[in-house]
Amino acid sequence: MSTRKRVAILISGRGSNMRALIEAARAPDYPGAIVLVVSSTPDAEGLKFANSAGIATAVVDKARFGRTDADREAYDAELSAALEDARVEFVCLAGFMRILSSGFVRKWDGRIINIHPSLLPAFRGLKPQAQALAAKVKVSGCTVHYVVPELDAGPTIAQAEVPVLPDDTVETLSDRILAAEHRLYPEALKKALAV
Repeated sequence: MSTRKRVAILISGRGSNMRALIEAARAPDYPGAIVLVVSSTPDAEGLKFANSAGIATAVVDKARFGRTDADREAYDAELSAALEDARVEFVCLAGFMRILSSGFVRKWDGRIINIHPSLLPAFRGLKPQAQALAAKVKVSGCTVHYVVPELDAGPTIAQAEVPVLPDDTVETLSDRILAAEHRLYPEALKKALAV
């Protein structure tokens, strides 16, 4: 009987970090098995890759929900039901472009992680690469952290530094950080699952 934990990945787009996690989880000694990919958008490219990898997929379309607290809770209830139906034990956010309700985050406390393209606590929220360039920092990077109700404020699991070059644009810095994310996220998930 396998002791691998059942992991879901939440995406909204191309799912490049999702791919890195799926590839890592193919190793027989990896402590997690990717059993479900859920997208907030029905046309997310990442769904095709997950399907081709033989992983179950689901869509909880954010377009069907408004932006009020009640709408967010309704969305999260549907999302949680999809996770529970698949007997998910651990959740990874990988480019999931929706803020989760406090109730959802509390329900999955200690079992939900995210990757963010900065060295948190620096440059929380949107466009962290642009924030890093505007602040003229010499080093940026990425952080895998536990998700808590406050945005990008959970305990750090792992970080990777990426130098900021003098001629960097948002695009070039983002590309180098993304490459670091693809290496960091599988290792951070492995570490989190071992706790």
